[in-house]
Amino acid sequence: MIKTAGELIKQAQTEIKCLDVESAKRLYEASPDAVILDVREADSAAESKLNDSINISRGLIEMKVPGQFPNPDTVILTHCGGGGRATLAALTLQQMGYQNVYAITAKYEDIKASFD
Repeated sequence: MIKTAGELIKQAQTEIKCLDVESAKRLYEASPDAVILDVREADSAAESKLNDSINISRGLIEMKVPGQFPNPDTVILTHCGGGGRATLAALTLQQMGYQNVYAITAKYEDIKASFD
């Protein structure tokens, strides 16, 4: 049986740590070395991004993140436009060995309003 994107996201959310915007902001502010990883496509990030975020598109996570964040204990908060790609990216990072990965499962507009 072929799974839909929604089914994959729902399953991934049972395997990772998901945060709402308020919880994500508290964690980010309490973790001096935390990273906000924007996993949207580069053109979306070029139009609008969080001040402190780093854009690495979901499709490039495996190739780019280890070089930028070699410490597996780095607190990484993933976000996207609606939470789906952030969830799948967080699962990938967790599978890669990162220990402190969280997906912000909210709409980009809500995240931006809280973080900027």
